[in-house]
Amino acid sequence: MEITKFNHSCIRVRSGERALLIDPGTFSTLAQAFTGVEAVLATHEHPDHLDVAALLVAMGANPELVFYGPPARAATVLEAAESFEAAGTGRILEASARIQAVSPGAHFEAAGLDISTHGGAHAVIHRSLPVVANLGFFIGGELFHPGDSYQVPEGIDVATLLIPAHAPWAKIGESLDFLEMVGAPLNIPIHDGLLNERGLSLVDGHLTRVAGEHGLEYRRIPNGIPVELDR
Repeated sequence: MEITKFNHSCIRVRSGERALLIDPGTFSTLAQAFTGVEAVLATHEHPDHLDVAALLVAMGANPELVFYGPPARAATVLEAAESFEAAGTGRILEASARIQAVSPGAHFEAAGLDISTHGGAHAVIHRSLPVVANLGFFIGGELFHPGDSYQVPEGIDVATLLIPAHAPWAKIGESLDFLEMVGAPLNIPIHDGLLNERGLSLVDGHLTRVAGEHGLEYRRIPNGIPVELDR
């Protein structure tokens, strides 16, 4: 399995000649992200995890591209696809069949990879804000993308954890606890698009230290460069 990070939480997963894309949002560099992708997975409805306009352009260009997301997000994408066509911007063939709603506990296949969904709720930002649905995706029996949540997935053996490093809903202590509780041999940071070099250095230092204390590896990967994962 090979992964490529396109800034923030956007990850392309490739297995052989097939690929899928997770959370292509507005904080990510998407010019090359959709290349060769058969499926797009969105963990939740916030725009830093899904750039709907970019998704619709990609679906219009590739009639085989399928979208998977929580029911509320799938509904808004379908509505946007219908408006996209009505405005004459482009046509998305069989949009209703290609926009799939999935809930926690689902199992399906996309781009030749087995996928299961976990969790269910976005981390609380503040009591004044609504809590939206959030899915964690376990991909190919190896890789876990939690979206915006520290909910520990049950019943799976995570070899590589994509760990949220920074967010309005997060603090570094919770990221450290999440790393410890999941216990994945390899931990790769995501959700760091708002950090400058000093912020990245700070969170990397803490996560590297705690991973090492537990015999785990923490590794920052460069944006736009494929990285092979060895289980």
